[in-house]
Amino acid sequence: MRKAVVVATALLAGAVPVVFGGAPAVAATAPVAAETAAAAEVGTVVQDGGRTQVPSGVDDPGTLRFTATPTAGTTGPLTARVELLDRNWDVGAWSDHRVAGQLQSTCSVAGGAFAPCDWDGTSGVEPGTGRVVLDLPVAQSADRIGYAVTIHLDSGMAWMGSLDASVTLKDAAGTVVATGKVGFDVVQGSPQRPLLFGRDHDGVLWSYRASYDPAAPLDRKVRVGGGWQQYTAVVPMGRLDTAGVGDLVARDKDGVLWYYKGTNDRTAPFEPRVRIGGGWNKYTAFAANRGMLVARDSAGVLWNYERDLDATGSALLKPRVQVGGGWNTYNALSGLDGGAIARDKQGVLWKYDRPGYLYTPSTPFKPRAKVGGGWQVYTAVTGTGGIGGGFADVVARDAQGRLWLYDTESRNDGIVPTTRTLVGGGWNAYNLIF
Repeated sequence: MRKAVVVATALLAGAVPVVFGGAPAVAATAPVAAETAAAAEVGTVVQDGGRTQVPSGVDDPGTLRFTATPTAGTTGPLTARVELLDRNWDVGAWSDHRVAGQLQSTCSVAGGAFAPCDWDGTSGVEPGTGRVVLDLPVAQSADRIGYAVTIHLDSGMAWMGSLDASVTLKDAAGTVVATGKVGFDVVQGSPQRPLLFGRDHDGVLWSYRASYDPAAPLDRKVRVGGGWQQYTAVVPMGRLDTAGVGDLVARDKDGVLWYYKGTNDRTAPFEPRVRIGGGWNKYTAFAANRGMLVARDSAGVLWNYERDLDATGSALLKPRVQVGGGWNTYNALSGLDGGAIARDKQGVLWKYDRPGYLYTPSTPFKPRAKVGGGWQVYTAVTGTGGIGGGFADVVARDAQGRLWLYDTESRNDGIVPTTRTLVGGGWNAYNLIF
């Protein structure tokens, strides 16, 4: 069974880049009329158009739409939470945190642009609970507020079946101003597939779609566009796949960091860039996932920039928090499954897992675990979003330009395996792989 993952890639300064007729008609329309009437009642949340179908493993996500009508006199900013009902996932199997990791979403409020938003589990944070929740972007009070949430699931998740959720809106004082229920049905669809990108020496970006064929893991390349030679680092902020939900940041030669939001078009996978800010040349390596961007400075100190999921542009990242020193021991760094992998100067590869509910901005990783030695033979090493169909894979390019895949399909513990599969040759055409 494949699992949705989060991946990122880092670029190391001065080194080879590391590498989404009649009665029947009346009967059919009656429920819609009832919903429309209910939507006008103050203090309610009503789903638009009835239950939503969410295909598991398709390029196009399902979209959950609902309208909130706050109680009379409500003013100021409003928070909203969606909470899955009637299930308490077993920590020993599909825990609330693991389920939350499968639900990849973007959110829109009051007709605004869609932006990434994250589901989360409550166990460990709220003792005795195992709920899955989604906190929506803040909205300003209005007579009616429309919400839209895309829900994107990896292949093999149709077992989740029919899910119901409560929606609760609160004002700044914590008073509930609207409540209601929504629902969606998860069904099996055709697979969505992760993408691997390569930038050639002319600055042209190319994408490769996972084929899930062990003999030929990648489909033929598709041209994305030129002009990418201006960047000295490109870091995915989430899984990049054929659904176009992944986004990234890129640092130009002047040290300015730019944000690229994902689209639903593989041939044009990113929207026009938005400026985050300058001063990023002080960093020599990066890795990221949906919730954070870590950056290493020239002294070997690692810094964590948590992502503000309600913001874009200059407000995309929160102020940095120091993680710790000693990171100059590594000459390759990349994100992998919400954590990171790092190769030291002796060629040993290490894996840093995310600490789950023990996460804090200053402790984004568990203590490192050794993968193995011999990785100095590679000129590029990067984590991927499950190119081989596993939890999270690693691809590595050798000096002859051959790309190798380390597939975690057979390792349900997510540890990088020691066996590799040849993807193909000719990858020296790229000076950046992510």
